[in-house]
Amino acid sequence: MHVHTIDHVEFHVGDADDAAATFCADYGFRVRGGLTGPGSRSVLVTQGAIRVLLTEATDAGHPAAAYVARHGDGLATIALAVDDPDAATAEAVRLGAVVGPGGRMGGFGDVAHTFVRADALLGRVEPVDGGADSPLELLETIDHVAVCVPAGELLSTVAHYERVLGFGQVFTEHIQVGSQAMNSIVVQSPNGQVTLTLLEPDTTARPGQIDAFLAAHEGAGVQHLAFGTADIATAVRTLAGRGVRFLSTPGAYYDELERRVGRVAVPVDVLRELNILVDQDTEGELFQIFAQSTHPRRTLFFELIERLGALTFGSANIKALYEAVERERAAAPTPTATR
Repeated sequence: MHVHTIDHVEFHVGDADDAAATFCADYGFRVRGGLTGPGSRSVLVTQGAIRVLLTEATDAGHPAAAYVARHGDGLATIALAVDDPDAATAEAVRLGAVVGPGGRMGGFGDVAHTFVRADALLGRVEPVDGGADSPLELLETIDHVAVCVPAGELLSTVAHYERVLGFGQVFTEHIQVGSQAMNSIVVQSPNGQVTLTLLEPDTTARPGQIDAFLAAHEGAGVQHLAFGTADIATAVRTLAGRGVRFLSTPGAYYDELERRVGRVAVPVDVLRELNILVDQDTEGELFQIFAQSTHPRRTLFFELIERLGALTFGSANIKALYEAVERERAAAPTPTATR
């Protein structure tokens, strides 16, 4: 089994056309086509190498109906590109994976993986009308997927990815912000092209945002999806102009920035203006920003990330994200349990 990359992600949604229109209007995706299957219909939107399949149930018995009823709209499938999907599935079963209908292999919570041939999805969709009037080419890849799991399930989830998919741990951290805390382990495919950031609440600390996600989402799930870009400043300005709202960062973060990381590729005044976070690892720099969640339950949100050599994640940025989400969570009204 050799996993090349994330071929596409599939969202289960209540209204595929409405979800596609949001991706196009807000983030500049374009509609590539549609699919009709037993009990479902889907719309594929793309930008760069990012492919998002938006599937709604047309029959109450389809899995998308149960997913949306429990979690609201959300990421339900991460499709992994391999050379031979049948052989990869057989190998996963041999290594202990549970595979259900449609080749859906258990991952975490109600989120599954499938094995597909690279680009095969593009040949299956039929052209449909719709999409942005002026699609963008600012977002290039799926950089990583961030996942929340219940307390006590982090190590077993990591072990599952190590055993079944051959992923390895590339980053581990315990993060504490005030009286709240969480544990984080990042696992990655051997070629470095598929990255999952796994998050678990620390039950010895006061309940915080990971606990809130798990309660609102009703179990483990994807907290955010990170889109890679080659020009984060342009991407943030452009998407903000389209109505995307990003999390803010206190000015003190930028006051201390040059002392903490030295001079970086994007001027500090630009980072401050746009609320972009910056950090480093041994290989280079990374720049990140997180959009406010527009989900009715305030669960799923999106990230933009630009890497200039950096391969992992800066510790200070993870803490800064936690603090930013806490500020938004404290200021926002109680989320509704609808899709």
